[in-house]
Amino acid sequence: MIGDKLVITEFHHNAAKQVLPEVLKLLESQDKVAVSIAGESGCGKTELAECLSESLENVGKTSLILGQDDYFKLPPKTNHQTRLKDLGWVGTNEVHLDQMNDHIKALKETPKEAVVKPLVNFDEDNIGTETIRCRDTDVIIAEGTYTTLLDAVDIRVFINRTYHQTRKNRLLRNRDSDQDFLEHVLEIEHKEISSHRQRATIVIAPPADDIESP
Repeated sequence: MIGDKLVITEFHHNAAKQVLPEVLKLLESQDKVAVSIAGESGCGKTELAECLSESLENVGKTSLILGQDDYFKLPPKTNHQTRLKDLGWVGTNEVHLDQMNDHIKALKETPKEAVVKPLVNFDEDNIGTETIRCRDTDVIIAEGTYTTLLDAVDIRVFINRTYHQTRKNRLLRNRDSDQDFLEHVLEIEHKEISSHRQRATIVIAPPADDIESP
């Protein structure tokens, strides 16, 4: 997503070191590996994806990052207004998970073919497109709150941090100004996402300095 802000810390680098060996091991037996990185808002999904991509590059492997934010049915500000009108809109129905899954499958099975995917511009509040290929890519990294549900991935990473623990991180990224309403949204997401942990291949523990606030 164009316009996103990242705050990368030692936690994300250490998490990447935890995931990397599992990815490299699987690459020994197949040409391409798809990894999902999931968890609650602000837990560090996008940052971990970037750190994993960097770690792969350091060992001579290439990667492509797909962000779930690009697969939302509505652009960010419009989606927020829709949530304000109806909290029932919050959840997996906001996202084209089926399309994201199809794109990952296509990139793995027909890497020479082009895939036209959505591309969200946060500041301009619109959804465009971009064309991608996976011919020379070893690892596809799919990051986003609900990506544990994707069937096309080989390794599922779940960052085990609740929205209470990630409040500081969310404020640093400064993506949401209405914090009171956001808490309602995050509580709904929490009930959905917490059940996804059981599908994970790798569970990343929260950093020691996380504070669980009510």
